Amino acid sequence: MAFDRLRGPVLSLFRMVTGLLFLLHGTASLFGVLGGNRGTGLAVELGTWPSWWAALIQLVCGTLVLAGLATRVSAVVASGSMAYAYFVVHQPEGLLPLNNGGELSAMYCWAFLLIAALGPGTWALDTLLDRLRGSGAHGSGTSPEHGTA
Repeated sequence: MAFDRLRGPVLSLFRMVTGLLFLLHGTASLFGVLGGNRGTGLAVELGTWPSWWAALIQLVCGTLVLAGLATRVSAVVASGSMAYAYFVVHQPEGLLPLNNGGELSAMYCWAFLLIAALGPGTWALDTLLDRLRGSGAHGSGTSPEHGTA
């Protein structure tokens, strides 16, 4: 089917946009730019638990996911951090994400879990490195998990 050829590139674009948005959240919180932490214009105080550490995870994992480097591990860490944010920060305020303000945390959690499960897609440093490692005696280095079969 014609849409099957788009699987790898579309997965890559989904991964890149998700990673970019996540790293922008971390950048805003860590450096007080782009509106700052939660729109205050301020940075989170260095070392503050859990806000500063969450922002650091957002910056680092968002960057790695955007680049498609160590994608699965980074996506699992990002997903776990968003699950923590949902259940510790939002869920005590109400059962449903619509009522407790946790929609973004829930969506990021599931988006990163999807990226971890499906892999980085065609346009990723992980895929390039796999191809370079596999270019010798192991063939082309393409595989279905990267959407390049």
